[in-house]
Amino acid sequence: MKAIILAAGRGSRMNALTDSLPKCRTILHGKELIQWQLDSLSIGGIEEVALVRGYLAETFQFDITYFENERWSQTNMVSSLLSANSWLRQHNCIVSYSDIVFSDDAVERIAASPGDIAITFDPNWSDLWSRRFADPLSDAETFKLDEGRVIEIGSKASTLDEIEGQYMGLLKFTPAGWSRIADYLESLSTEIVDSMDMTSLLQNLIQAGVQINATPIKDRWFEVDSESDLLLYEREEKPLTLGT
Repeated sequence: MKAIILAAGRGSRMNALTDSLPKCRTILHGKELIQWQLDSLSIGGIEEVALVRGYLAETFQFDITYFENERWSQTNMVSSLLSANSWLRQHNCIVSYSDIVFSDDAVERIAASPGDIAITFDPNWSDLWSRRFADPLSDAETFKLDEGRVIEIGSKASTLDEIEGQYMGLLKFTPAGWSRIADYLESLSTEIVDSMDMTSLLQNLIQAGVQINATPIKDRWFEVDSESDLLLYEREEKPLTLGT
C-alpha cells in the first residue's frame, strides 16, 4: 500500500501563514501538518509516500516521491489527483488532503476497508464543527449512507439530519477503482475537470452507479482550514498520540 498527499494548493484562508510556505508546512502542536501525516502513514504501515506539489514546490525537501501540478493556481483537487495517475493505475493507494491530521489507526482502517473506492468519515463530527463554526451548517455538507455505502455527499445541508458524518479527506483507491474514475474523467472537458472538487467527483461517481464504501473513524482528527482552526486546536486540543 502506498500513499499520495495532495498538497498543490496555497490555502489562501490561512492568510499570511501561507505567504512563504504551503499550508501543510504550518505548525500544529509543535510539528508541521505534513510531518504529522508522514508519521501517521509510516506507523500505519504505508510503504511509500508521494506528494503532489504546486504552490512553492521548491520548499518540499522530504525524501519521498513527488508529482507536479504546475497548473495548481488554475485547477482543483481532482487535477492534482490526476497528476499521480501513474501510481494510482499500478498500486493500491491511500490519498490524503494535506491539511488534515489523523491517527495511524485511521490509516490502518482505511487501508483495510473493502471495495475499490473507500473514504473515511467522522460519525461524531458535530462537537468539533460546533467549536469551529458559529453555525456548523454554514460549512458542513450532506453525507448519507446505506449499509456502509455512500449514497450522497457534498451538497448544501439544510438540517443536521442530512449529515450522517463528516467526510475527512482520507480515501483509498485500488487500480480497478481508479480505472473507473479515470475513464469517467476522460469523458469530461478539461474545463470541467479543472474546476472539479473531490466531493463533486464522488457524488458524480455515485450517480453513475459506482460503489463508494465508507469507513467510520472515531479517533480524534483535525482539519486545518484557517488560522482560527490552528488557534482553536492549540488552545483546546491535546496533540494526537501516535502508535498506541
